[in-house]
Amino acid sequence: MVTRFEPAVLVLEDGTRYDGNAYGARGRALGEAVFATGMTGYQETITDPSYAGQIVMMTAPHIGNTGVNDEDPESDRVWVAGFVVRDPSRIVSNYRANGSLDDQLVEQGVVGISGVDTRAVTRRLRDAGAMRSGIFSGAEAALGAAEQLAIVRAGAQMQGLNLSARVSVTEPKTLLATSERIGSVAVLDLGVKDSTLRYLASRGLDVHVLPQSVTADELFALHPDAVFYSNGPGDPAASGTHVELLQAVLRKRLPFFGICFGNQLLGRALGLSTYKLPFGHRGINQPVLDKATGRVEITAHNHGFAVDAPLDGVFDSPAGFGRVEVSHVNLNDNVVEGLNALDIPAFSVQYHPEAAAGPHDANYLFDRFRDLILAVKAAETESK
Repeated sequence: MVTRFEPAVLVLEDGTRYDGNAYGARGRALGEAVFATGMTGYQETITDPSYAGQIVMMTAPHIGNTGVNDEDPESDRVWVAGFVVRDPSRIVSNYRANGSLDDQLVEQGVVGISGVDTRAVTRRLRDAGAMRSGIFSGAEAALGAAEQLAIVRAGAQMQGLNLSARVSVTEPKTLLATSERIGSVAVLDLGVKDSTLRYLASRGLDVHVLPQSVTADELFALHPDAVFYSNGPGDPAASGTHVELLQAVLRKRLPFFGICFGNQLLGRALGLSTYKLPFGHRGINQPVLDKATGRVEITAHNHGFAVDAPLDGVFDSPAGFGRVEVSHVNLNDNVVEGLNALDIPAFSVQYHPEAAAGPHDANYLFDRFRDLILAVKAAETESK
């Protein structure tokens, strides 16, 4: 059988162009070009709300061989703005599969491109940094190169962009504890993944998932035993209201745990600054040092921003929340990967302990959060 390939092109804002074949839906996709290094887990990747606004390229060459199923998605839809692969599988071979990746992209209107030299694109992004990009296929592929580049350069910059409202729930919802109940946690949904909610519920917590627009009064009216800030897309510097809400939580000394975007917002709530990484960390093979134990964990990441903080020693929170230390450090580039407040019950990590598709080295952090909640409740009981 002869397969008819339709032309498509990936255009970066510096003018670099990569020809390929149409994949998924036809049309135009615009977003920040980033690469993800996981050898598996493409379904979890594309359904992760943290990838909203981004055109994601998989560095693994062969994508789609296990198809898609109803068990692995991290949300109820595909969130990537566009998808770039080298060699899409021509067949689906997995007993759990109920469809193909290509068909899912078509059904959800996600424009992709295949047949691209993903190694060359990765090297370009590593050298020049993540940048605005566009995929053009179908009728859009016939546009002139100058017009395509102008469209890309007119797209939104990730720096300064707030995407929380795009990915958050609009109405509260509750998941009941799935083990012996120890209390409740208020989760600020900034792009939370389903696996995170399951892990919290499995630690004996009733999970109240709240819209990103929730006010402090609305949150405290639930009388939660703890608060959790999720992962999510966008620039933490553009989330001032979420920082103010978190500062109110910290002043009440409620146990707090944040991951990814939540780590960056804890940093800003403590008075630290954040900055944009050249090309970010995305994938499931990032080595992180736990400074307290000396243990090196292989972790899953998806972030383009990071917290600026002293790597060694204890320092005072510029916002007046007491002593703070950097708890985890990335061994590839010394980026801050975790914060631990010493005078209030709050900690966070930059990576993903829920790590759907693995690895699971850091899953114990949910146990640490549970232990923190129990310790605070015990101390409150003793003081009465």
